[in-house]
Parts: sequence; structure tokens; C-alpha cells
Amino acid sequence: MDADQQQLAERYLAMLNQHDPQAVDGFVAVGYLNHNAFVADGREANRAFWADFFAAFPDLVATMDDLVVAGDRVVGRFTYRGTHRGPFLGIPPTGRPIEMRSIDIWRVAEGEFVEHWDELNVLEVFQQLGVIPPLDRGSPEARS
Repeated sequence: MDADQQQLAERYLAMLNQHDPQAVDGFVAVGYLNHNAFVADGREANRAFWADFFAAFPDLVATMDDLVVAGDRVVGRFTYRGTHRGPFLGIPPTGRPIEMRSIDIWRVAEGEFVEHWDELNVLEVFQQLGVIPPLDRGSPEARS
């Protein structure tokens, strides 16, 4: 595993657990391309998103469950746990705990993350916050 690329992922995790959106300067390129419906392109947009996220989940704790480095790609699987204490994507605080999972893929150039794709369990997060009802899977007998 490329130690420099692993350090970028570790800086990301440290930013999460220290609740320090300013730390994106240490791993996100100014012209960062973000293929995510919730976060615009650029370092500033990334910093603003994390500031809002930490305000919404002030007790956030994140873990890096897997990390793979291949060529110019870094792939991480993360789990985020926190309590919804501030507005989040227009949802007023609920006081409910959440567990969010992500799979993030970054492209690295010149020692920084320059492009990002992710998959999030947003449906489950919205269900945990009570804004979307749980899916009705039917009784176990009906699924047989």
C-alpha cells in the first residue's frame, strides 16, 4: 500500500474525529471534483459541508473499516455514528442516534485527493431520523 495515499485517508479520518473542517486543506485539492449529490465541487464546498455535518452531529465518531490503494485510487469503507443535534439537509434536530456507512473512492494526484465518488446508506439514515418510514418487507412467511 502506498504510504502517502494511506496517509491521505488517515487525515480524512482524523478530520472527522477531530471535527475540524479546516483540516481538508491537508488532503483535498482546491479544484476537487465531487461526484456527490450533497457536496459541490471544490475545497471550500467540502469544508462548508463538513462544518454543517459536525454541527448536525456534534458527537460524531468515525471508523475506517477497510482501506484499499490501487494505482491513483484510494478506496475506504467508513462507519459514522452520532446523535442528530442540529439541522441536517433541512431536517430539524431529532435527538436520534444514527449510523451511516460510506464507501468512498478518491483519485489522487500530486499528493492530494482531486476527485471523489461515494455510496452512502442515506435511505437508512433518513429512516433512523424518522423522516422516511421503515420499509415494510412483509411477514417472513410472505417472503418464503
